[in-house]
Amino acid sequence: MSKLQFKWLGVLAAVVVALFLLYPSVNWYSLDAAERQKLESYRMRPKWLLNLGLDLKGGTHLLMELDVAKLDPKADLNDALSRAIEIIRNRVDQLGVAEPLIARQGQRWIVVQLPGITNSAAAKEMVGKTAMLEFRMVDGSEAAQKALSKIAELGNPFVGEGSARVTVSSSAAKLVPEADELVRGKENSLYLVSKNVPLTGAGLETARVETGGSYGAPVVAFKFKPEAGVIFGNLTAANVGKNMAIILDGVVFSAPTIKSRIGGGSGVIEGNFTVEDARNLAIVLKAGALPAPVNIIEERTIGPTVGEDSIKAGIKATALAGAFIFIFMIVYYNMAGLVADLALILNLVFLMACMSYFGSTLTLPGIAGIVLTIAMAVDYNVLIFERIREELALGKPVRIAVDAGYDRAFTAIFDSNLTTLISSTFLFQFGSGPIKGFAVTLVLGLAISMFTAVWLTRLIFQSYLTNRDIETLSI
Repeated sequence: MSKLQFKWLGVLAAVVVALFLLYPSVNWYSLDAAERQKLESYRMRPKWLLNLGLDLKGGTHLLMELDVAKLDPKADLNDALSRAIEIIRNRVDQLGVAEPLIARQGQRWIVVQLPGITNSAAAKEMVGKTAMLEFRMVDGSEAAQKALSKIAELGNPFVGEGSARVTVSSSAAKLVPEADELVRGKENSLYLVSKNVPLTGAGLETARVETGGSYGAPVVAFKFKPEAGVIFGNLTAANVGKNMAIILDGVVFSAPTIKSRIGGGSGVIEGNFTVEDARNLAIVLKAGALPAPVNIIEERTIGPTVGEDSIKAGIKATALAGAFIFIFMIVYYNMAGLVADLALILNLVFLMACMSYFGSTLTLPGIAGIVLTIAMAVDYNVLIFERIREELALGKPVRIAVDAGYDRAFTAIFDSNLTTLISSTFLFQFGSGPIKGFAVTLVLGLAISMFTAVWLTRLIFQSYLTNRDIETLSI
């Protein structure tokens, strides 16, 4: 096998691999939206898939602010924000969102983009819940019951309802025993619980949905880590006959009576949950509590139809750009232009295949990066062809002129690629979301363009000129 044949075998193998990698994406997006959603719910997405970003698929965009005022005074802000991002990422991962964006912005803001999630209320409930789980003893003394009766006569004892900061009114606070705290129940009932918090959700090992509540209603079953399990066992043993309040984000979900010591560190949380509510609660409990509450300061929902329109517009722009370039290259460079067009088609195939392999997310700026890649790939061939024309004008033989054209144009092409690569690297490092998508397509496009526009087109010319006495070249 000759050297040229060996190179063509490599090109053929690369094309076959690229088409193999592209097939899952083509097959996936040929399904209707309902079928894709059903398969996604069963975690049956293909391994190699070109994902669509928020602007193409539709979904929810949230800008969240960490409530620094409620942060532990001893906590470091940077560490707290990093921890909040990690916890939110764990929650989203368990939710099964494909290619979410969760990134820091500024000193205390977090950007969350959830492609495919158009129910913003459910997204906010899932992602923004503080999930501070506490186990406290209910004050069942006679004095506490009398205080509760008097507080109930005052009407609503809480002020600041509907805001981020809800406090007990001054008149109700005077009636609360010094060692207790007034807490609202899930059904608007009132509880006086001990200020002492012997156990929190930080000691949880697992949380899952089970059926075991009233009339088979779903409950959230939890299990503590070994150390916390010992504390839980001792706590229940010391308070047999009393009520333990299970408090999530300042609301009592249940306050069961301790009938005996509960060993093994296991228990359940009841609260008249729907299956979806119980599932979401289990997810946030497993992921852990945020170091401080987060407030939604910006919210956008992009519908799937908007995404579909964006895809159509992007495909149309890419197709028109490609068509005009194809026509120009053939008209201006004749046969050589046809060679460049063939390389350009393979450029697109290889680029989309690489993005599918890496599971990259395609966004509108990413499509812009693809169009720019097309233009740059053609630009490389224009540089090469013009150098070949110059060599032919000097009277050099065709084969020597072609080799000289590629060799002398390579330096300019390499320098151009290097500077673009540097700028793309900084865009990827310091950008977020769509900016990163643009940088990824641009970097991949640069590498692939060097292969197709320089190496592959040269291989075509070499194959054409080998063992032939060519005196003129259609360029």
